Amino acid sequence: MSNSVTIKVPARLHLGFLDLSGDAARRFGSLGLPLSEPETVVTLSHARETSAEGPDAERAAEHLKRLSQHLGIRTPHRLVIERAIPPHAGLGSGTQIAIAVAAALRTLHRLPLDTAADAILLGRGERSGIGIASFESGGLIVDAGKDDSGKQPPVIARLPFPEDWRVILVLEAGKNGIYGTDEIEAFRALPPFPAASAGEICRHVLMGVMPALVERDLPAFGAAITAIQALIGAYFAPAQGGVFTSKRVEAVAHRLAEAGAVGIGQSSWGPTGFAFAPAAQVHSIVERAGPLPEGIETRIVRGRNAGAGTSTSALDLVGS
Repeated sequence: MSNSVTIKVPARLHLGFLDLSGDAARRFGSLGLPLSEPETVVTLSHARETSAEGPDAERAAEHLKRLSQHLGIRTPHRLVIERAIPPHAGLGSGTQIAIAVAAALRTLHRLPLDTAADAILLGRGERSGIGIASFESGGLIVDAGKDDSGKQPPVIARLPFPEDWRVILVLEAGKNGIYGTDEIEAFRALPPFPAASAGEICRHVLMGVMPALVERDLPAFGAAITAIQALIGAYFAPAQGGVFTSKRVEAVAHRLAEAGAVGIGQSSWGPTGFAFAPAAQVHSIVERAGPLPEGIETRIVRGRNAGAGTSTSALDLVGS
């Protein structure tokens, strides 16, 4: 029997919604990509007393408590958050820590995984199924949105992300995107999503993004992503103060495009921005984009073509 379980779950880019109106019986629908980094890494062990430590430990402990009660598990645990995706940055930190804790608890107690049901129980995946789907497998993911059944959005396409493409993240320290009750209020305040925009986004996904991945055509992929992002950004601009949440991130993203990157945009509510580039040219593109403003960081990462990582060990009980 394993006494310790470690779960590694990836950050993800949310590249855009398909249809925010819900006029076609389904609402939202998402396009997203899990990343090689950053990751949330959670280790759960049997223990003599319950404890939690590390970044975002309080929220993780609440997830552990709620799911333990749901599953009828009463034994104490030591929960360690070894690394955490930056919170409220548009990279899926909330969903990923919830499903990591759930997977760790189930694996430690030899229970079958039930990622979608656990996510619902823990209040995650209200609009997008990308983060939950990326736990199971990687690649660029398209989900079909939510209907009235309460089920998680079904994944309708999953395509490998080319190994010789790179993602450039543009991160701003100390700035948050919209989240929590502010996010709920923002959705309520926004006008109905135009049917023409939804149709155009779906066309870009089906006739632009997906064939470009199959044919490994980075310029075509980037053009489709940029077009989707322009439509989504314009819709959310009244709530987030512009097409991007951060003017400084936006400026760097445009400089990256001028230097040769493609597919610029913002992940979810931001402030994280992104762009895509060939692996062989990405470092020179970042260099040509020029010096970064204080508090802005770029990070070169890969798209992830695998799901979460799990490891177990038979360590002695903590305190024994």
